Amino acid sequence: MRSVRAALQLIPKTLKDKLKKNERLTGLYVRSVRKSGLFFDAPSPKQTQALYNHWLEVNESAFSNSITNIGEWQAVVFGIDNQGVTEENIKTLGVKTCLITGELALGAIEKKISLLDDRLPTLLLNGGDLLESSAIYHLLKALKDNDLVYCDTDELSSNGTKTSPRFLPSWNPELQYSTGYINSGVIVKTSRLKSLHISNQTTIAEVIAELSLSINDLMVNHMPLPLVHLSVTENNEAKLLERVKMVIERHSTATVELDEKFHVNRLCWPNTNPLVSLIIPTKNGKALVKACIESILEKTAYLNYEILLIDNGSDEKESIEYFSYLDTLEKVRVLQYPAPFNYSAINNFGVEHAKGSILGLVNNDIEVISPDWLTYMVGHVERESVGCVGAKLLYSDTRIQHAGVVLGYGGGAGHAHKNFPRFHSGYLKRIVATNNYSAVTAACLLVKRAHFNAVNGLNEKELSVAFNDVDFCLKVKGLGVNNVYCAEAELFHHESVSRGLDISPEKAARFNRELAYLQTTWSDFIANDPAYNPNLTLKRENFSIRSAVELKECHIRHN
Repeated sequence: MRSVRAALQLIPKTLKDKLKKNERLTGLYVRSVRKSGLFFDAPSPKQTQALYNHWLEVNESAFSNSITNIGEWQAVVFGIDNQGVTEENIKTLGVKTCLITGELALGAIEKKISLLDDRLPTLLLNGGDLLESSAIYHLLKALKDNDLVYCDTDELSSNGTKTSPRFLPSWNPELQYSTGYINSGVIVKTSRLKSLHISNQTTIAEVIAELSLSINDLMVNHMPLPLVHLSVTENNEAKLLERVKMVIERHSTATVELDEKFHVNRLCWPNTNPLVSLIIPTKNGKALVKACIESILEKTAYLNYEILLIDNGSDEKESIEYFSYLDTLEKVRVLQYPAPFNYSAINNFGVEHAKGSILGLVNNDIEVISPDWLTYMVGHVERESVGCVGAKLLYSDTRIQHAGVVLGYGGGAGHAHKNFPRFHSGYLKRIVATNNYSAVTAACLLVKRAHFNAVNGLNEKELSVAFNDVDFCLKVKGLGVNNVYCAEAELFHHESVSRGLDISPEKAARFNRELAYLQTTWSDFIANDPAYNPNLTLKRENFSIRSAVELKECHIRHN
């Protein structure tokens, strides 16, 4: 397959354009590339280190410590490992007061924290972690009117080389609950810290989770610079996740289980058993629809749902006959929509006829894998803080098709971790852990009817086929709620089998119009998706660090 791709580079552009118009040939090529796994290109540790070295060179000025008189601050160092090196480090940077939790008797920590100065912010670090010399300047600058600020991290090798960067997303509550991704390098308003019960066992991840679950309007900011060097200690993920689990169960009625294989918390939120209307558009495609609907009926543990099959002008006898049979089933209604194909309009039509308070947009090439898919998704979507909920979708060969949508990929939007293996954990465990994305695909999406109506549904006029789900999710997010990728809801998505590839001149022109609409309407998200990180690539869907070419392009744009 690599040889084929190399040979294609030698073909003249005119001939290549002509070949692209052959739908059968193009389809064969796409399927072959997908099957080969050629697009699964997670960077190796060696590649990551090379990219990080260059990134550090380009961003060297961010780490210079030429700033003086940055203001006073305090610190609390958690844990019992290597507190001495951390204490020495922060004292050289001018800390006013430093509490070492491992040195304090049980029950004395809260008293000591109560004596901290409310007028000064407090830094939270783990024993053994070290600060960059410019860290306090950046963190205090970012704190301003926020309650807390966290930053990206890396590690120091034995020879002092910076390694293993962790470029984090902006505040991502679901990722915190499932992985505790923020667990050091946090500066917080001291009054917020004093509101908590803190003991010798408390972790920073737990503090963040508790603040987020107890304060509705918690203001969290993220500084996308690796300002903290994490110490390499024995694996304490299980303890960290157990502490986060205790907080979640204390503040909610969610059921939390530790997935010991991937070391993530799995949260199943309670639901009121609402009626869910699953809307499935189709034209013909009997085999796809049969696999889709039968898998829903036979495998779904959640029972209070209806299926609305929207027939968009089927003309194949066997499909029409099968749809007539489906219309006799208790849980299925078949509705006719004879107008030209318009994905947005078809789904809006389906919503008008739906009876449920929860709406599910489902493609006809979806097939259920996990029986609890709808249970998990309904639990999320009923939460007051949640808007759209998407699922983990797999290609027929089990590679990742969808695990969240990132704005900015290819200048528009793309799927995070596309083509990664099914059981790959992903960057920051974001394949296997439920977390927040700015958007999710409508191939399998749940949303409250109230939210759907509040944003006037899908955009029928400007986005008839492409990007309507991205636009919809961003409009829902604009209501002040978060969109969620639910890793526990796992389904097959035999993508676009029924509709074919968008390669005709007419389809290409329509796609370009819709892309232009997305780029114009959501330029801020495309420039900097808060669920991603500005230091990561937009050229590939693999969470690699930006290449030298991208860094140069970015530098040119900003100058």
